[in-house]
Amino acid sequence: MPAVTQPAHQKGDYLVDYEQKVFEDVKAKPGEKALVTFHTVAFEGSIGFVNMLQATRLMRKGFETSILLYGPGVTLGVQRGFPKLGDEAFPGHQNFNNTLVKFMAEGGKVYACRFALQALYGHGEPSLIPGIIPISPLDVLDLTLLHRNENAFMLHTWTL
Repeated sequence: MPAVTQPAHQKGDYLVDYEQKVFEDVKAKPGEKALVTFHTVAFEGSIGFVNMLQATRLMRKGFETSILLYGPGVTLGVQRGFPKLGDEAFPGHQNFNNTLVKFMAEGGKVYACRFALQALYGHGEPSLIPGIIPISPLDVLDLTLLHRNENAFMLHTWTL
């Protein structure tokens, strides 16, 4: 086998050029909105968490940003913990909750479909993280259409 001639990576080394930005830093124009929708199950992949971070970034770029949790996406917005609510049973267990709380504290709105919450996942409105706004299943489409009518940026996430 050929000998490895390069030194091993050390803690603190950079493996990529993280400072180079290829595109301009786009900011929202006054009044621009964004909607990020989630039809994904909590803990079944990284997309739910990643797009929560995207929603936060959109808000920090100046967009009036809302999150819609519907279908299995409502599982991202329920209070969790073990053995008690708020307890972190394993590292990252509270990522969804903490990120949504921080998003709302910075001015974002989060909506959750009542139908999915109760009929599909057996939760009531008290199960939601405080601050999440429960909505009728008939509002899911209308919320999207309202954002479309306002030429909002929309990011839709679907997983099965």
